[in-house]
Amino acid sequence: MAIGALEAGGTKMSLGVFTSRLRRTAALTIPTATPDETVPRIAAFFREHAVTSLGIAAFGPVDVRRGTPGYGTILNTPKLAWRRYPLLQALRDELDIPIALDTDVNAAALAEVTQGAAKGLKNCLYLTVGTGIGGGLVSEGSLVHGLMHPEWGHLLLPRHPDDPMLNGVCPFHASCAEGFASGPAMQARWGMAAADLPADHRGWDMEAWYLAHLCMNAVMAVSPEVILLGGGVLHAPQLLPLVRSHLERLMGGYVDPELLPAMDDYVRSPALYPDSGLVGAALLGRGAKA
Repeated sequence: MAIGALEAGGTKMSLGVFTSRLRRTAALTIPTATPDETVPRIAAFFREHAVTSLGIAAFGPVDVRRGTPGYGTILNTPKLAWRRYPLLQALRDELDIPIALDTDVNAAALAEVTQGAAKGLKNCLYLTVGTGIGGGLVSEGSLVHGLMHPEWGHLLLPRHPDDPMLNGVCPFHASCAEGFASGPAMQARWGMAAADLPADHRGWDMEAWYLAHLCMNAVMAVSPEVILLGGGVLHAPQLLPLVRSHLERLMGGYVDPELLPAMDDYVRSPALYPDSGLVGAALLGRGAKA
């Protein structure tokens, strides 16, 4: 049994082939070009490796309503060539195998709960902070969907009183998490990418302040047993401790200390990063039905 896994990102496509025990046997990374250029290359790789099912962890927004005509269609993405593109159906037409799809961050959360930093827990929020901000939520052992899928990056946040930007960079919302705390927001605010920002720059404390507010909203709204913070911006080692410090202050002792783990255990790095999404896609593929 060969399981195909596709982590479909806005910049690159990560492809893998896994056994039923989730041992990876092949891998390929290709750039995300137009659908007409990209999808045939994806299909050719999976045909070459004779996969019998496929899981897709897709960038969003994407239609995750299984059993509906739109299932697996990319929605209002800023990548215009992919807007309204029926990714799942296109690959089903090419490969004629069972395929399951979810968001990249939901897949990452599934992987971390199954065999990563949240193993053994039923409630986990995985937040990724990079070019955008997204989140995958496992609640009582199940991935959460609804009208579409929860958009954690577009929760509205207060503006930091010392923020030189009056509004965030999101084209849809003036004050959402993605607009204030994504990689492009840091670039716009400070004139340099997060990767180039000195470790002692005040921008890191401001970034942590915003992420702590996002985590605070999550604690009160969905009560995760653990929050995992991943993505390119979290590569900075000084950021996670700052987030924990701000979150502890924001919570103000409201959650009973007997229920809440130590902050170092409650807000953690994912164990499988940067492969969380691809492993999650393999898990989706393993459970795909015709």
